[in-house]
Order: sequence, then structure tokens, then C-alpha cells
Amino acid sequence: MGSILEIWNTHYKKTSLETIKKVVPLRRIEKLKGTRALPCLAHSRQLINTSGLRTDSKGTRFLYGSPRLREPRSPQGHFRVALRGVPLSWRRRALGRRRGRVPPEVLVRCHSEGRRAGGGKMAAVQVAGAPVCGAREPPPGPGSGFRRLSARLGSLRPADSSSARTEIHLLFDQLISENYSEGGGGVTAEDVSALLVQACRLVHLNQEHLVSKVSQLIHHLLNRLQVIVDEQNLDFLLAYTISAFQQCSSWTHMEILQALSALVYYNGPKCQKYLPDLLGETGILMKLSDPSQSDPDLRRAAVHCMANICLSVPGQPYLDEPYRNVCFQTFLTILQSSKVSGMDDITFCMLLQNALKGLQSLLNGGKMKLTQTEQLGSLLAVLKKYMFHGLPGLNIEMPAVLYPAPLPQYDGRSPLKQEPLEINPSKPVASKRKKAKGKQKKGHQGEELKEANGEIGAGAASVLGKLTLHEGSAVGSAYLSTPSGGSEGSSPAARDRASSYLSSSPWKRISSSESDYSDAEGGLQSKMRSYQAKVRQGALACFLSTIKSIEKKVLYGYWSAFVPDTPGIGSPQSVSLMTISLKDPSPKTRACALQVLSAILDGSKQFLSVAEDTSDHRRAFTPFSVTIASSIRELHRCLLLALVAESSSQTLTQIIKCLANLVSNAPYNRLKPNLLTKVWNQIKPYIRHKDVNVRVSSLTLLGAIVSAQAPLPEVQLLLQQPCSSGLSSNSSAMSWLSSSDWRRDASYAETLEESTDMLAASSGEPCWLIRLCISIVVLPREDPCSDSDTSCTAGNIYEPSPVRLESLQLLEELGTGLIQQYKADSTVAPSQRVPVSLVVMFWAMMLNGPLPRALQNSQHPTLQASSCDALSSILPEAFSSLPNDRQILCITLLLGLNHSKNPLVKAAAARALGVYVLFSCLRQDVMFVADTANAILMSLHDKSPNVRAKAAWSLGNLTDTLIVNMEMLGQSFQEEFSGLLLLKMLRSATEASKDKDKVKSNAVRALGNLLHFLQPYHIVKPRFTETIEESIQALISTVLSEATMKVRWNACYALGNVFKNSALPLGTAPWTAQAYSALTSVVKSCKNFKVRIKSATALSIPDKREQYGSVEQYAQIWSALVTALQKSEDTTDFLEFKYCASLRTQICQALIHLLSLASSADLSCIQETVEQSGDMVRLYILQYLKSGVEGDDTGSAPSPQERDKMLSEALEHVRGIQEPSGEAAKKAITAYLEGILTTYTSAAESCGSLL
Repeated sequence: MGSILEIWNTHYKKTSLETIKKVVPLRRIEKLKGTRALPCLAHSRQLINTSGLRTDSKGTRFLYGSPRLREPRSPQGHFRVALRGVPLSWRRRALGRRRGRVPPEVLVRCHSEGRRAGGGKMAAVQVAGAPVCGAREPPPGPGSGFRRLSARLGSLRPADSSSARTEIHLLFDQLISENYSEGGGGVTAEDVSALLVQACRLVHLNQEHLVSKVSQLIHHLLNRLQVIVDEQNLDFLLAYTISAFQQCSSWTHMEILQALSALVYYNGPKCQKYLPDLLGETGILMKLSDPSQSDPDLRRAAVHCMANICLSVPGQPYLDEPYRNVCFQTFLTILQSSKVSGMDDITFCMLLQNALKGLQSLLNGGKMKLTQTEQLGSLLAVLKKYMFHGLPGLNIEMPAVLYPAPLPQYDGRSPLKQEPLEINPSKPVASKRKKAKGKQKKGHQGEELKEANGEIGAGAASVLGKLTLHEGSAVGSAYLSTPSGGSEGSSPAARDRASSYLSSSPWKRISSSESDYSDAEGGLQSKMRSYQAKVRQGALACFLSTIKSIEKKVLYGYWSAFVPDTPGIGSPQSVSLMTISLKDPSPKTRACALQVLSAILDGSKQFLSVAEDTSDHRRAFTPFSVTIASSIRELHRCLLLALVAESSSQTLTQIIKCLANLVSNAPYNRLKPNLLTKVWNQIKPYIRHKDVNVRVSSLTLLGAIVSAQAPLPEVQLLLQQPCSSGLSSNSSAMSWLSSSDWRRDASYAETLEESTDMLAASSGEPCWLIRLCISIVVLPREDPCSDSDTSCTAGNIYEPSPVRLESLQLLEELGTGLIQQYKADSTVAPSQRVPVSLVVMFWAMMLNGPLPRALQNSQHPTLQASSCDALSSILPEAFSSLPNDRQILCITLLLGLNHSKNPLVKAAAARALGVYVLFSCLRQDVMFVADTANAILMSLHDKSPNVRAKAAWSLGNLTDTLIVNMEMLGQSFQEEFSGLLLLKMLRSATEASKDKDKVKSNAVRALGNLLHFLQPYHIVKPRFTETIEESIQALISTVLSEATMKVRWNACYALGNVFKNSALPLGTAPWTAQAYSALTSVVKSCKNFKVRIKSATALSIPDKREQYGSVEQYAQIWSALVTALQKSEDTTDFLEFKYCASLRTQICQALIHLLSLASSADLSCIQETVEQSGDMVRLYILQYLKSGVEGDDTGSAPSPQERDKMLSEALEHVRGIQEPSGEAAKKAITAYLEGILTTYTSAAESCGSLL
């Protein structure tokens, strides 16, 4: 008798199972018991005495043909015919529905598809039989079965005999059926690649059944073991599969495409040699992905393969641009096309998913630039269309292209029709009989349907399906209008009110007992909803990648297409991202939409700054500023509505993060008040949410409110609320804020109570936010282990570290807001500022327990680092008013933490010391300055780049303090400051100037200040001479380097500080020419105009002619400045144009300064300029005299009278030069300057007469 496998392969897709039964009677199968053709199945599962599809304990699906007969377990056992991957519809058609037609020995076993596969049919049957009750062998070691089968396969040689084909078939079947443990069970990627190469060598392309089987093996092993084939073996396998596709019959193409898809997964750039065969004009994938392709499954598999090619590993090469463009256009065409006839809905959804994944991979690669408006508009149009694909209750029509527009574009809604699900004609309609409740299908299908049955609480999308999304909605007002003393939106009454809408919601989940469908039909409906939800998630993920790949200024042109706006009277609400966030039944999809909205809002401050609605406009048109303000208000309303209705913790976290992004970027000082008050009141209950991430994001939102355009009057009123304000008296969530909770920790209760009583005595009652943050940091919580804290241990009685960390950051925000009020450029009137006495009491309360305790908590370094940041946000005026012991405590803690082994703590402590050294009450203390300097220098040599960067910043601040003390206290401070320490600082800063740019920018700033601080008795010492030379050379090399513009700007600034020290031998030292050469090179040719401005400023600082060096040196500087003036408008960067006027102003000022110091020998070069470029220089000097400084970054600008005086003094200086050799040049220059002054005076007089 021929092999059953060969018979099956011969008749596969040509005959039914009944035909096979006629060819191979069961009695012949009985004779094969115990032979090698039927290997023992040691782990067989129980039979179920019922018809239809059931599962075993491993999630494997079985179809049992006979409900009447059940063979008992016996030594003789029973047999299985395992048909892997055969579609359910085919099996039903083959086996029939009549009872008793198939004997109980014939069982059909169907395995789930691979994770990366697009489906397909496997052409093998495994016949197995063994006594079920026999003795079981001990399970083999991990990977042993694979290695044994691989060794057997490796011993074979290519042959075309029937027995060889049979043996290869059996080996392939056993390899596919092998139970691979998680992670491969010790099987390496090299082993898998070698086995697949050997398998392909054994199978000739004319053996189509074996080609199909080896394709299944490639697909199964690479997916099951998560293997990415190396480049050498990939070359052979790709050549084999492409040749197989070209030579074999069409019935094998699906399996070959699946194998090809698994091979190219994350290997796209390594397939360059084969890309013409795959993605060329006549390439395999291009043909199969064409809309004219008749087989929808092949088209879907081809698109899936193309999407896998587009996947790239970060840091690895990308696809070449022509192929990227081909793939992009193919995916876009698929998304723009409608569903073709003959394609069922699920296949169409899978096709869309593959196209969206391909687009996302191209965009994530970073090389796909959407520069053309048509290209970007087409992509955004299809993404918006599929964001709502299959969304219940919504069916929209989108234009082919979205264009940038200030108003919402057409998104017409067609009447909603309940279209029946299109079933593949090859699949029969499911049985109408219901199954017993509770026996639901598991396995792969269960995983697919998990999302469809996701968590949707009482207030989730089912409620919002009935809510009207406009301002006057009764439901909306019921949620958002809360009394001043309570937060009704989250109270039980509000929740009951929300759940009252469940009965009328069209999207309420229906239990199996209430459904009009059978289980099979209901499962198909659920599966369909699951696939549609995945399409929406794919579109949102692709949109998120699009946002990251285009400039924000381009993105905001499409703001109105994706962000909601208040609808006009009689017009419907436009669909937007908030429509998904409010109405989508899938929590994951809602979270994706909110994540996209957060990405849009992130960095939108400049765009939203135009919003304004402080006054009611009564115009014939709506200004753009009012439109944006309306959009902000609608975002507030919708997000708060979603906040109340959401029950999924993951989605809730995204809502709060989205609100925080909105609060951080919206211009509330230009909007009507009360927006932040609503957010403030609604977020309070979530501070004690069971999920840690929700609690952390709630504190982040409160921090964003506190720092929103600080100090906003509305926020000040919110901060002045006492503990009892805004809290419901019967709210258990807020009962922990009562004063009794402050006494749970006896060691700190007394000091905390005293401090809060002090604050209460001044302001009536302490702010609940301050008490909240302090209690989170230092007090045990009531429920030490909440449901969501999986890492909670019995000894951990405090809030989780992320929550405590966010509380400290919130306290830091409060401190920073107070500092902003007291800055010199603050717009807050002194009468409206928070009194310093209250600030002192606040910090006294902080220093009486929370901060010292957190600072000394070495078990939580992030908590220590955040505490250091909070301590650095103290108001300087408040610090000087603190008791002396509190000041000493702060300094001692920071100096101690600077020795921490943790880089986060050390960096935070170094930064805080850099803040403290600027305090007026500390900077004059030589001992404190010296101690701080030693601590900073120690951190400057740390191995962590972050620590070194923070230490360099602090060193720059410390040297600023030295300069201030030198100017205010004079020589006494300089003499008292240690010379050895000064030398040590010079050497450390010189070494740091060779570090990374983040360290270098502040190191060169410190070098300039230190060289300025040096006194003559320092400079003459031999040990200083060499160090000074090295320091100046470091500055010169930094000016000429290719470092960032910030570094070069600081280096020019530092050289200007060096020139201010008259004790340095400027003009005679060898480094003088190098310094001037570096500055003149930068002022002429640097691309960044701010660096040019700073170099021109440095060139105008020396106040003596000798400091400019020789005549040749002077002439070089003069010519460079004239050339720079000529090139002051030569730039290709539009952003630099705003600095052109400032650059010309600074150059003119430097030229006039050089004129006022010129000697007779210098007049010849000046005369040459007058003769060659006199008209150009005259024009710019007249502009300088008339308009002065435009822009910024030029320092303190002289007034018009001072500018006139400077030029007049330069003229008098030139007139006063008494050298016969330069008389002619002097006359020419004098006449030239007099002409400029006369023209300026005449113009000024004519302007005065007109006024």
C-alpha cells in the first residue's frame, strides 16, 4: 500500500476525505498500528462526546465527526488523522453534517496560524495512533527533539524515490509538530538556518508537494522560534523561494509567500540583490499586490511580505529610496482603494492592517520625508478614514486629499447602514444551535477576540455613544458642572447617572443568552469587530509615526482636521480624535487616539499662543484666534467628559497625560477663566486611584496647572484653597487628608503639625496641595498594598517611588513659580506677589521633615535627586530669612550628597550647589564659596557625563559669583580667596573644555571668568604662567572648532572677558595674534549670526591701542570688520535674518571704537577703506546712528545721544593725531567722518521740524 501521506498529497485540494477513505480503508490503517509511519502521541487529550468544534487543554481545536459513538480508553487505544491547517469550511464540506458519517477513529486537528503569517493551507496530513493508556516516557530535554530530527535530516541526500519523499515528508511533519518551548528550548538561530538550508537542498523544485511542505516548515520555524536568518543563509533561502514561486504551480504560492514573508522579516536591507525580482516593475510582490489580483488571500500575503521588507533595525541600513517610494505608493493605493468583490470583510481588514504596518515601518525608519503637500495630504486623508473604520454608529466619507486649512474640511457622513457581514462563499453558514453557556472557544481565536471584549466600564464608550458633543448638552453639563464645594463628576451619584444611559446605548455588550445570534455567528461578529479595531489602531499608530516625521509647523496646518472644535448652531459635531476617545468600544483604540492627540499638543505652545477669547467678538467673521480658543475649550470639555466616563486604567492615564500636555501649552492668560478650575476639581479624586500610573499622571497634571503661565491669577486662587475646599465631606477618597492622618507617623507628626499651624495662622488654612505632597512623601499610606501595586512588599508601607517622586517635583514647581514672581522682569505687581513671609513658612514646613527625610533616603536615589531639585527651587529672599540652622542644614545636606555614588543624586546636588552659590546671602561668604568650589571640582571629574555637565554649569555660576564679588567687594575678596584653589579651578576648567559639548559650553564660560578674575600677583607667579597659556589656547581652539554654536558663542564671550583683564599681557603675548585671528575669522564667516555678534563684541572690548598689537594686527581687525559689514546680509538661513540688524549695529560700534584708538600708522588702512567701501560703510553707520540696536544679544545698547557722542569723539581723536607722515590720510578720514555727522544732523533736524 502506498503511503497515506503521498495519497493525501496526491488528492489534496482535488478530492474529499470520503475519496481518501475509499482509497485507504480503515482496516489498512489499523494494520499500521505501532509502525514508524504512525508515531506515538504520548500527550493525547480526552475525547468529548458531542459534535462540532471543541478544544483540548492546550487550546488545540478538534472536530469530532460522530456524536453517538465514543470509544472507551483501552490498551488498543484509538487513532487520529491530524489534518494541520485545513480550513474549517473545507472540513465541514468534506465531512458533512450527518451523524455517524465518519467513524470515531477519524479526528481532525487544526492548529492556529503563525503570528506573522497571513493565513494559508498546509498540504500535509499526519496519521498517528498509539495506546492512550500506555506508560508515558519522561519528557525529553529542551531542544532535544529538534536536534534529533535535524541530525536525521542532515544525514539525508537529495533523491527522487518514493521512499525518500515519504521519509522527508515525515521529518518535515515531525519538525512542524515538535513542541518548542518558550524561547526555543535551547535551539539557536544558526541551527534553524542550517536546518532550513538543508531542507531546501533536499527538495527539488519539481516536487511541488514537498516544496509546499518545506515552505510551511520555513514559515513555522522562523515564526515559532522568532529567528531572523543571517545574511549568508538568507541569500540561499531567498533564491530558493523566489525560484520556487516562479516555477511551481499556483496552488503552492500561498505557502511560498508565507515562507518569503518570514525570511524577509527585519531583513529588507539585506535583500538588495533580490529586490528587483520582488519590487521591480514586473516583480512578484508588485504583481500580486495589484488591485487586479483575483485571489484576495494572495494579495494580502504579498502586501504582508512587502510590509516585512520595509521593517528596519535602528542603526542598520534602510531600503534604497526608489524601493521605499514604490512600497509607499503601493500601500497608499491599497488604502485608497475600496474593497473588491469576492473579498470577505476579515480578509479586507487584514489587508488594511498590513498596508498600515508597512507605512508605519517606512515612517519609523526616519528616511521617509513627506515634503510634498499632495503626498502628505493623501496619507492623512486615508489615515483619518481608517481611524473610524468599523466604528459603531459612524460612517464617514473623506476627500482623496487633505489640505492645510484653518477650518474643518469636508468629512461627510453617509447614512448608517447595518451591512450584513460578507461571508466567504467557500465557508458554509454556521449552525444556529446554541452551545452550552460557559464553554467558549479558546486558543488563538480567543486571543483575537480578547480585544473586542475589552474593558468597558459603566461610564465608558457605551455611555458616550448617546452623549451629544456640544457645549449645551444636558448630559455634558451633568458631568462637568460641579458645585464649588464638591467634585460631583466622580461621585457615586454621577456614576449612577452615567450608568442610567447604558440601557439606551446601541453599543451595550450583549451576553450570549440575550443574543439573537448563535455562538458561531456571535463569534464571527466579535471577530469582525476585533479586526476592525485593529485597523483603527493601525491607522492611529501610523498617524503617530507621521507626526514624528514631519515638522510641527506643517502638522498644525491640519489642526482642524483632527482636533475638535465647538460646532456652530445647527451644524453637526465634526469627527476628530476625540470622537474615537469618547465613542470607540475598544480601550486600546481609545488610548491610541489619546496618545496621538498628546503628540499633536506636545510643543504646540507657539501655535496656540494666538488663541484669544477674553472678549465676546461681534464681527461678520470669526478670527483665527477665536477659532483656536474655541478648539482649546472644546478639548477641555471633551477630555473632562472622557475622564469621567473612562474605566480602563491605561486609557485613563493617557487622558490625564493629554490634559497635562494641553495645560502646558495653552495660553490661559488670553482665555476666559474657569478652564483650569474645572480640571483642578475633576482631577482630585484620581490622586488616590488604585493604579499607580494614574496617580503619577494626576500629580503631573497638577504640576502643569501650577506652572501654567505662572503666576496666573486663577491658579493663585486655586493654590489658596484650604484642605477642605473642593472636597466632598462624605468622600472616602479624600478622608485621608484629615488632620488625624498627619499623626500616623509619630516621629514627624508634631513638627509637621506645628509647621502647618504656622501656615494656617497666616493664611487661614494650609493649601491642600501642599499638605498632599508632603503627606505622600513622608507618611505611610492607608492601604500599603493596593490592587495595582504588584511589586508591593509587606515592608513597603509608603507610596511607590514614582508617586513620591512626582510629589517632590510638584513641590519644585511651586517653588519655581514663586521665583518667577520675584524676577526682575516679572510682570506681576509687587502687591500681587505671594508675601515672602508665607514663602518662608512654606519652606520652614518643608525643612521640618519632608525634604531632610527624603534627602537622606539612600534606598531611593531618584527620590533623593528630586529632593535636591526641590531644594534648589527655594526663593533667594526666603532662604536669607530662614533660621540659621535651617540654612546650615540645606548646605550640609547638599555638600554631603555631592559625595553620593549614585550619578543621579550627585548631578542634582551639584546643580543645587550651583544655584545656592548665586544667593546674595551666601556668595560673599568666602568659606562657603571655597567649599562649594571643591565639591564642584570633585564632580567635574566624575565618570558620568551628566554629573560633569551639571558640575560645569555650577562652576560657571560660581565664577560669575567671583566676578560679582570682585566688582562689589574689590580687592579684599580676591586676596582672601585661595590662590591654590584658583589655580586648581583653572586647570580643571581647561581640562573640561576638551570634554563633550554639554560640558564644554560651561567650561569655557568658567575659563573666561577665571582669567578675568586673576590679579597681577597671580599672573607673575611661574606656576600660573603655563596654566594661563593653556587656558587661552583652549579658548582659541574652541572658537575655531566645529562644536555647537552654543559652545562657540560661549568661547567668544569668554575671550571678551579675558580682554577685560588689563593685567594680562594682551598685545605683547604670543597668543594675542592667535586670539584676534580666531575672532576675525568667526566674524566674517560663521553661519550663526549670534556667534558673529559675540565675536564683534569681543573685538571692541580692549580700551588701549597697545592691546590691539602691531599695525598689521590692527589693520587685519579693521579689514575683517569691514568685510563682515559687507556680508551682514549674506545668509541662506531665514532664521538668521532677524539678527542682521544687531550684527551691523555691533560691527559699526566696533569700527567707531577702533577709530577712537587709531594711531597715525593706522590711518592708511582706514583711508583705503574709505576709498574702496566708503559708501557702504557710510550707509550702515548712518543707520546705526538713526535706529540703533534692533533685535537682541548685543548687551546694553547706547542711546542715540551716546552713539552721536562716540562718533564725535572718534572724529576729534583723528583730528588730534599729530604726525606729518599721515596728514593726507588724516584729512581724508576727517572729511569722511564730518560728512557722515553733517548728514545725520540734517536728517535729525528735518525730522524734528516735521514733528
